[in-house]
Amino acid sequence: MKVKNKVIVVTGGGNGVGRELVLSLIERGAKVAAIDMNETSLLETEKLIASGKKENISLHVLNITDKSAVEKLPKQVVARFGSIDGLINNAGIIQPFIRVSELDYSIIERVFNVNFFGTLYMTKAFLPFLTKQAETHLVNVSSMGGFFPFPGQSIYGAAKAAVKLLTEGLQSELANTKVKVTIVFPGAIGTNIMANSGLKNPVTPEANSGNSMLKSLPPKEAARIIIDAVESNKSRVFVGKDSKMLDLMYRINPKLAVSFIAKKMKSHLE
Repeated sequence: MKVKNKVIVVTGGGNGVGRELVLSLIERGAKVAAIDMNETSLLETEKLIASGKKENISLHVLNITDKSAVEKLPKQVVARFGSIDGLINNAGIIQPFIRVSELDYSIIERVFNVNFFGTLYMTKAFLPFLTKQAETHLVNVSSMGGFFPFPGQSIYGAAKAAVKLLTEGLQSELANTKVKVTIVFPGAIGTNIMANSGLKNPVTPEANSGNSMLKSLPPKEAARIIIDAVESNKSRVFVGKDSKMLDLMYRINPKLAVSFIAKKMKSHLE
């Protein structure tokens, strides 16, 4: 699906990859409904848009874990732009870098609520509108931590693995419809996901990638890869060399790959 003249909803649009998705989509001629729970961040994103294109964005301050608020959102977007052609579920948070046995249930629930249930609520709310259009696209952002275990990020990985299976299930369920579905597996990306998750200095799949095996990808480049995947209707896309490498390692020898990462991350759990 070419994004020009399409109306696309982006969660997490106030910063990081989400902000770059918003900016890049508008640059390519799309209209964007930017979603974020931080109004200040959304306004900062809006300021970066060229003055002649500001009419192509609408800002929606919303917590995606609020199911009632999410269910009202599609009609708000339609009221603003007239239709909905795409949804990119990008918003996500990480967990502190500690063992499951040390995690409070409040943190576990928050990580799952944002990463999985937020994605699920948005998907269910928007699918009835996406199926009405001649050509639409759904993108769910998982993580390389969603297919590969990182010690100290087990809950985060489990939530992103749930996003992976949900999205692959949707690919099968929507195979005979006009809705194309893409699952995204980002590797290390230079964003402020740690601060946005309320954490000071954790080590995560996205923030560290196995003790800095490869350089983090700039958010703008990550956004380009994701949008290109939409325009070429790819079913799955790995964002970053580290994500691609770990996928290959895991497929060839799962036990060796898991042992390799466990050794790399061991010092952070001691």
